[in-house]
Amino acid sequence: MPLGLDHAGLMGRRHFLLGAATLLASSPLSAATLGADPLAEGWLATAGMGEGFGAVGLDTTFAATTEAQSATRLHGIEASPTGPLAVAVGRRPGQIALVFDRRKDGQNGSIVATLAPGAGRVFSGHARFTADGRLLLTNEIERPGEGAHVMGRGVVAVRSVDGGFAIVSEWPSGGDGPHDLMQSGAALVVANGGIEPNTPEARDAEVTGSSVCLLDPASGAVRGEGRLSQDLASLSLRHLARDGRGGTVVAAQDLLKDGEARPLLFRIAADGALSAFDAPDAEWRALRGYVGSVAFDPSGRYVACASPRGNRVAVWQADGRFVGAVTLTDGCGLAAGREAGSFVAASGYGEVILVSAGPEGVGIAARRTGGPRFDNHLVRIG
Repeated sequence: MPLGLDHAGLMGRRHFLLGAATLLASSPLSAATLGADPLAEGWLATAGMGEGFGAVGLDTTFAATTEAQSATRLHGIEASPTGPLAVAVGRRPGQIALVFDRRKDGQNGSIVATLAPGAGRVFSGHARFTADGRLLLTNEIERPGEGAHVMGRGVVAVRSVDGGFAIVSEWPSGGDGPHDLMQSGAALVVANGGIEPNTPEARDAEVTGSSVCLLDPASGAVRGEGRLSQDLASLSLRHLARDGRGGTVVAAQDLLKDGEARPLLFRIAADGALSAFDAPDAEWRALRGYVGSVAFDPSGRYVACASPRGNRVAVWQADGRFVGAVTLTDGCGLAAGREAGSFVAASGYGEVILVSAGPEGVGIAARRTGGPRFDNHLVRIG
């Protein structure tokens, strides 16, 4: 289906439509760029397809093509910054991660490697290539003993890309239940989620034991740590985003379902200390205790988070001030758009929207329907 303008949010209608028209005319969504190299620009996502799952690519019109197929549900996805390889990791407790070549037909031989976690461990859903593309870092969780009321200690497995993704080093993640990880500035940041909401370990639990750990990206040595205050101890710190200049945020999910308005988005200081973003209580409650993904816009001036339970994408300024939100039913996949103030979000109902944020608020600048059942994550390439 073609893209179409669809006004929503807090902007004045005339101002918003003028801004959206300018955005569409100047961005890679315009017809002049439809023949661009698919390896150079677009997005990657995980999705449900037919009876199975897989990785899909989105072009600049948000049209989806299959990149890799899987019998197992996938979670995080990451493209190499230096070549055509990408990796999609199985959801926790994952047993596989698929490495695929984006140049090849996704239905015919694009998978170049199928990775397994280290002995006695499971994948936690995310992996990251290093900036030089030579290493792949996977967050993994040790399986706890039978009946243990913990998620399991975390390990960062360092894998050699040229060495067939063999593990060449292992570092403690600094906590239990690590979920996301990424290098931001001089640190490798790991979100140790602790006890994860809606798991067997979470039954009757009220404290997650979550933390953020800053590791030396060369040695794995701990350089800093952040923990939440006791009144926020029910939050599991899970997903990370960076602005490209050393600024990092982490989004949370709440173990409790008591209707309390708790912040779910935090800035991470250089020493790991956490400070909450600001929003009216009603806006925090509208997220229903669950942020599924978080992203900076290309300028680093705005941060957005997607809540599939709250059916919305909410946007803040990078200084922590709330801007506004738009509706996206079962929307979770989220990534930077191509222009300042823009984000791309995808839903489990096959819908992709272009979100535009500015001083006057947030709106939906474009929309495409009819795609696959987009899953948790979306990442921009190029």
